[in-house]
Amino acid sequence: MTPEPGFVKAPRRYDTTGRRDRAMRTRANILKVAEELFLRNGYAATTVAAVAAAAGVSVETIYKTFRGKPGLIGAIQRSALAGTGAVPAADRSDEISALDLPPRTVLRHWATLTTEVIPRVAPIILLVRAAAATDPDMGMLLTEINDQRLRRMQHNASRLNERGTLRGGMSIEQARDVMVAYSAPELYEILVTRQHWSVDSYGDFVYRGLVAELLDDEPR
Repeated sequence: MTPEPGFVKAPRRYDTTGRRDRAMRTRANILKVAEELFLRNGYAATTVAAVAAAAGVSVETIYKTFRGKPGLIGAIQRSALAGTGAVPAADRSDEISALDLPPRTVLRHWATLTTEVIPRVAPIILLVRAAAATDPDMGMLLTEINDQRLRRMQHNASRLNERGTLRGGMSIEQARDVMVAYSAPELYEILVTRQHWSVDSYGDFVYRGLVAELLDDEPR
């Protein structure tokens, strides 16, 4: 049909929201597929081409989005560290420590957050550690992950120190190192993966250990 003289066709609206949602779903699917392949086959044996084929995208998409295998692993680790809630685990941790709660309650919440993220985070970090022995990119990523965890635990230790709840004579650095030890992927590997503890039992162990090492003997 021929439009009437003077008729101006309205410009077609571009659905940026839909495009962004599709991109996010594609990204999430790539990470899910890549995580499964890496943990099943190992870092070296998992190729970008294999991830692309399994995720139903092009190799170019993987490189454009993640810049190759190290970027994929880093993105998987960050996704796992955020936890399963709508709010990232680190933000929830800060919200908890900002409330006027007994220190044992804060540590219980922190231990619970650990049980939320560690089942996904630990296998990835252990994969990076194994690959770092022969792959310089993985060595750099492992250093970055370890530094990130150290900074996070320094932050948490400072929060406790500001509340005046640290055991007498304990420095922020000592408290940080205690929290680094109790959140280590190696501890999860020993107790849950090898010795078949339940995640809840592991969380109770982390909580009791943090209380015993960080707080005064008398509850506050």
